[in-house]
Amino acid sequence: MRPDIYVLYLLLRLVSLLPLRTVHAIGAWIGRRSLRSKSRSARYTATNLRLTRPELAADAREALLRQTMEEEGKGATEIAAIWGGGSDKALGLVREVVGGELFEAALASGKGVIIAAPHLGCWELLNYWLCSKTPMAILYRPPRIQAIEALLRKVRGKLAPEQVRAEGAGVRTLFKRLGAGGTVGILPDQKPREGEGEFAPFFGVDALTMVLLPRLASRTGATVLFSFAERLPEGQGFRIHVLPAPEGVADADMKVACAALNRGVQQCVELAFPQYQWHYKRFTAHDRPDPYKVSPSATAG
Repeated sequence: MRPDIYVLYLLLRLVSLLPLRTVHAIGAWIGRRSLRSKSRSARYTATNLRLTRPELAADAREALLRQTMEEEGKGATEIAAIWGGGSDKALGLVREVVGGELFEAALASGKGVIIAAPHLGCWELLNYWLCSKTPMAILYRPPRIQAIEALLRKVRGKLAPEQVRAEGAGVRTLFKRLGAGGTVGILPDQKPREGEGEFAPFFGVDALTMVLLPRLASRTGATVLFSFAERLPEGQGFRIHVLPAPEGVADADMKVACAALNRGVQQCVELAFPQYQWHYKRFTAHDRPDPYKVSPSATAG
């Protein structure tokens, strides 16, 4: 590990010594500052809320924007605490599991399990929880700073999933693991490259959607489950959710399958709407107008 990365690791360790309630309070403050400064993250979040919650009055949407930015800040600071404290301490923050029997049944079936984990809540804690139940491979894109890889291996420790690069060889690895009855994790709302996805509704707005997960499900017969770790208020801990996939997610017709995939993500988000990564440019495509070029007035709050 590079010296500068090791210093970062020590800082994570220090943050992990703070109570979760304090870590979240700091994060909420950072989120409010980001909103007041009209940061790019705040602008993109405001645009997404305008697109996905058009029925809200301006004051209600502004209140939702503030809450969402606070949750975004909490997500950033809690990652430091989760990574710095290690997997055992992190798992001690799980207060409840809803739908855990679905995961146990899917594992017992031996048909393979695909965990669709949206950009929602505390995904690193979810990784720990899943890997405490079974070995798992996750599809990922390497960090821009290569040295961060060493940090991730260090902080994830014994419950680190197998990291499979989002490329041809990596996809073949996922097929093999599922064929052997194993478990893989995929971010179902990761926007694919142009030409590698299908447009499907997400909160009533067309979004370029990955076809990889439906193809894996269709060709392997694996069980698809959606899951996320919900952040509880006042630093109380986290609630793990496991939900069945909507009907059609393994359909051979990719338009049908991608629509079902987005319905599954939306069902998760509706359970903890402000905890979704709404700063993500989810609704862009090279052949369509870019809604993020216009900064809605809501960011003035």
